[in-house]
Amino acid sequence: MTVHVIKLCVGIESVEHLIEARKKDPGNRGKDYNFHITRFKPKRAEEVLEGGSLYWVIKGSVLARQKIIGLKEVKTDQGNKCMIMMDKEIHLTESQPRRPFQGWRYLEQSSAPKDLPKGQKILDIPLELRNELKDLGLI
Repeated sequence: MTVHVIKLCVGIESVEHLIEARKKDPGNRGKDYNFHITRFKPKRAEEVLEGGSLYWVIKGSVLARQKIIGLKEVKTDQGNKCMIMMDKEIHLTESQPRRPFQGWRYLEQSSAPKDLPKGQKILDIPLELRNELKDLGLI
């Protein structure tokens, strides 16, 4: 059964900022994937690799995801870490509020926000107002 990973996107202001940061990251140049280094490899790695995605929490809401295509142990100056390898395409998702948390968490398929239809953009309005409109069923 597929399981996803959810992570705070620290230092990123918007999905557009995430896209731009991924393009400018020298570690991603020349590769056919993006990556993120994290402290621990998921214990449920097989389930994550069965079609899981990394869902990004930006400014208090899940707004985007990238499909996970691999997990790889890497050696760093701080010891062994896990590289989460992701497809370069960033998919916009329905806004889903999230409280801050440390590290990453699993996200079950049933709790994952749906992708927005292709071409649909995230409303450029304050997060609190966007969430209220969503709660009222207006967006």
